[in-house]
Amino acid sequence: MSESIKSNVQLEELNVTSSPDQAVNAATNELNEQNGIVEETQQVQTEVADTNECVCEDSKPATRQEIIERLKAIAECDDVLNCKNEVESLKVQFYRMRTAEIELAHKEFLAQAEETDVFTPQPDALEEPFKEVMGLIKAKRNEWLAAQEKEMQANYELKMSLIEQLQALVEKAGQGNPEVAEFKALQQRWKDVKNVPQDKVTDLWKQYQLLVEQFYDVLKLNHEFREYDFKKNLEIKTKLCDAAEALENEVDVIAAFRQLQQLHNEYRETGPVAPELREEIWTRFKNASTTVNRRHQEHFEAKKQKEQENYDKKSAICEEIENMDLKALAGYQAWNDATQRVLDLQAQWKEIGFAPQKMNMKVFERFRLACDEFFKQKSEFFKETKNALANNYERKKALCELAEQLKDSEEWKTTADKLVKMQKEWKEIGPVAQKYSEALWKRFVTACDAFFEKRNAATSSQRSVEQENLKKKREVIEKIKAIDSSLPGEEQTKQLAVLTQEWNAIGFVPFKEKDNVYKEYKQATNALYEALHVNANERKLANFRNNIAKGGGSLQREREHLIRQYEAMKNEIATYENNIGFLSVSNKKGASLVDVMKQKVDKLKKDAQVVLEKIHLVEDEIEKNAK
Repeated sequence: MSESIKSNVQLEELNVTSSPDQAVNAATNELNEQNGIVEETQQVQTEVADTNECVCEDSKPATRQEIIERLKAIAECDDVLNCKNEVESLKVQFYRMRTAEIELAHKEFLAQAEETDVFTPQPDALEEPFKEVMGLIKAKRNEWLAAQEKEMQANYELKMSLIEQLQALVEKAGQGNPEVAEFKALQQRWKDVKNVPQDKVTDLWKQYQLLVEQFYDVLKLNHEFREYDFKKNLEIKTKLCDAAEALENEVDVIAAFRQLQQLHNEYRETGPVAPELREEIWTRFKNASTTVNRRHQEHFEAKKQKEQENYDKKSAICEEIENMDLKALAGYQAWNDATQRVLDLQAQWKEIGFAPQKMNMKVFERFRLACDEFFKQKSEFFKETKNALANNYERKKALCELAEQLKDSEEWKTTADKLVKMQKEWKEIGPVAQKYSEALWKRFVTACDAFFEKRNAATSSQRSVEQENLKKKREVIEKIKAIDSSLPGEEQTKQLAVLTQEWNAIGFVPFKEKDNVYKEYKQATNALYEALHVNANERKLANFRNNIAKGGGSLQREREHLIRQYEAMKNEIATYENNIGFLSVSNKKGASLVDVMKQKVDKLKKDAQVVLEKIHLVEDEIEKNAK
């Protein structure tokens, strides 16, 4: 609308007064009116400078390489300053895409890696080209700003020169030689000169306007021309008021604000109206401007408040990550839980909008550094744990190799002692990676069993005795089966206790038969216990109570043996619980292994309690024998 107004109306640069007094009054009123426009324009221009938005091409790059290409295009454009917001947006998008790439690579790594493998992001090949093009933009922006500043200073000096010329023209007109054509030429040259330093605008305009009014005062033009000029100016300013009032309903607050600035420029460049209408037309235009400015101000105040809220939320996320006690994360499970929390916070971060422009990149860098430090510490922990597991693996592997070397030895006593010592050392070594644990143990046990089987086979001189012992044990089994079920439970238990002592007094049986005959014995005793409703642990304790009735020095050895057994069980429980912590619950296979290990731990705890009760029985028997 404003462009059509300027094109359809040919403005006259000279105003007519009917008398010198009217001219002075018109000059004074016009000066006041124009000063108000200058101040208003100065205010809104300042706001534009603070809220300038990019007018470059609105592109949405899909990759980081496209972002770099877009930044290169911006670096080559003439008006880099107006692309400031787009550059900042592209910068944030670049780092967000990089973070997303790292997260995707991490997820793929977790899906394929072992529980002890450590994720390390690949170097970013695009970061250096990105920094280079950002440096070019910054340098060009600084160059553009310097050029703008230089241009505005030159414009200021030029306008000061025009004021001096206008002053001379006013003085010449006062001597009776008004140069109208030269005056109009100076006015046009004044309009052609554009931006000057902001702090010089008001002072320059006041000087210029005062000299114009002074020229009007000394110029004796006819009253009809003056009135005609007033009428044309009133038409233009009325249309400008209509246009300003229409902006009150503009949905786009920013667009309305920019259009208002153009209207202000046109209003200022338009000459005065009749003195009696000046206040009215200016008040109308100013009121419309106030409404648009207020909407603009409210828009940016709301935006500023929202950005401050976003900044507070992002700062809180940074503080939570920074305040995590990473030294207290002692196991795999603890680190996995902490990692999940960090990933949740990263997801929350993505949902939060921009912070204030001055703080947005700073808080992002803070967030990035906090996350990097967390994953660095996590990587170091997993690396150390992996090294420990690897060291345990090498030690157990060495024991397997030594056992395999000894399995063919015929130094029965010496080799047996070595193997027993190696078995003890095996238990003292910490865990290995789950994928190696079972196979390594099977290899070690196989070598040990091979030696002991050969040793037993070599002691064939004992076979006849062992066969006799086998016969006696089978007779005991038959006696157990023959216990009269009609007897009271206590009597049956007493008879079983006697037969158990008899069983224990019998020596070794052939190695190949020991498992079978013991199985028959357990079946017979279990059948009796089941008939008497005695649970498994009570059976074990009852059998043990019968076995320790011998007394003597063997009780002390038995006690020591049980204590070692109990400690071994505790160590094994601790090992399983530690291995449980190594497994990631996000992995389905890991979850099933965790369930199996938990079942083993529960069984070990029950068995350990039985061993502890046996220790108490032995100690009671030792104390009784001492009396």
